[in-house]
Amino acid sequence: MLPARRGVGALPLPSLRSVLAGLALLLLAMGGYAVARQTSVFAVRTLDVRGGSPALQARVRKALAAEMGASLLAVDGAGLDRLVAPVPGVRTFTYDRSFPNTLRIVLRPEQPVLILRRADKAYLVGTTSRVIRPLAHPRRSELPRLWLTKKVRVRVGALIPRALVSAATTLGPLRDAPLPGGIRSVRAGKELTLVLGGGLELRLGDGGDLQLKLTIARRILRATGAAVAGGGYLDVSVPERPVLSSKSQVEG
Repeated sequence: MLPARRGVGALPLPSLRSVLAGLALLLLAMGGYAVARQTSVFAVRTLDVRGGSPALQARVRKALAAEMGASLLAVDGAGLDRLVAPVPGVRTFTYDRSFPNTLRIVLRPEQPVLILRRADKAYLVGTTSRVIRPLAHPRRSELPRLWLTKKVRVRVGALIPRALVSAATTLGPLRDAPLPGGIRSVRAGKELTLVLGGGLELRLGDGGDLQLKLTIARRILRATGAAVAGGGYLDVSVPERPVLSSKSQVEG
């Protein structure tokens, strides 16, 4: 009787001894990892915070003070997010463990696009509609203004009221593709209006189709020069039927 042939290319089954040895190595590695998490060998001794202004970096270091002395192996993204994300001025961040003792944080700061004004108070607002910080000297900034009533509450680090969010989300994309004449001020509520540098009102209506409305407005402003003429308005609240009434048209 011929012996049974092993299939072509078949691998030999591992022996019981090799299986037990592999399990032992795995348990040893797991035990070593658990011990390392509890010892001070990889304790956080240095916070390397990069990106943003020195003041923002200092606020983040303060928020992460509780991580000093913790094991790098125990640091996790969810825990860091709870500490870093609420810091005013931080849009997003990444982190990295630099063994043996350094936790590196790279910040992506908020980009200011709007100034909230109320009496003698002023606040910077970022592209995510969060209040970044108070602004001591608003007249030194060329950012658009949005004037508030006394009833509107503003808290640093919090989102601006929902009725005003469209102002920040609209101004964000305009940082890289500004409108002719620039934007002097903003009125927000049921309808959104941008007052351009020359005084022309750009009426956008509600928050729908904003990118389309801005594209149409930009083409009309460039073609007519109405943005620098001063006065009047350009209504693109219904994109299919834009209406331009400028000062130059009235005088002509």
